[in-house]
Amino acid sequence: MASVLIVNDHSLQRLGLRMLLAAEPDLTVVGDTADGAEAVRLSATLRPDVVLVGGHDPRHEDVETIRRIARPSHLTAVGRPAAATAGPPPRVLVLTSTRDQGYAYAALRAGAGGFLLEDATSDELIAAVRVVAVGDAAITPELTRALIDAVRHDRAPRPGERAIGPDAFTQRERDVLVAVASGWSNAEIAARLSIAPTTVKSHVSHILAKIGARARVQAVAFAYEYGLVHPAA
Repeated sequence: MASVLIVNDHSLQRLGLRMLLAAEPDLTVVGDTADGAEAVRLSATLRPDVVLVGGHDPRHEDVETIRRIARPSHLTAVGRPAAATAGPPPRVLVLTSTRDQGYAYAALRAGAGGFLLEDATSDELIAAVRVVAVGDAAITPELTRALIDAVRHDRAPRPGERAIGPDAFTQRERDVLVAVASGWSNAEIAARLSIAPTTVKSHVSHILAKIGARARVQAVAFAYEYGLVHPAA
């Protein structure tokens, strides 16, 4: 059972999303809010598996909300350090109305684990929630192209970041990275590479640590940036 917190500044959208997701037997909606600060508080208190962030007008404040949810670094609502709370922070799925590559990459760097355009079907949304809940990356083909372009225009490492290339990975890690970027789930990677699912998870963790990322979608961007995979025509 995956739990979801809905963050959306339109009351009718929040209601519609709640009804849609709550109707699925393996999903449960633990709360909803229109306010970013309240979303951060609820994510720390309720500990949902997925925070679904959306709204018609993406803003800088939305990116900061994503960062505070996906990468908590301050005290939680009950006054304990984030590191002391049980389990990892929630994963963030962005439901966006924009194809703007700047917003997409900013949200990605903030820790978002998936992107979906608002014109997606209900089945696509439900599938994306499930994918992000288990730690896989969910990103639409339309946004994949924008993400690749954004990565290519932001090649310079930021202060404190290490410049790292594909040669930093073992051959097996490269195999797993290519599979992740190709959209395979952990179970599919395990079956196709004839390794255990736990081994796949370990390789993915090592890959993310090496590139300084938390979300699998950032590994996807890395693989495209260095030409390990290529976008479909």
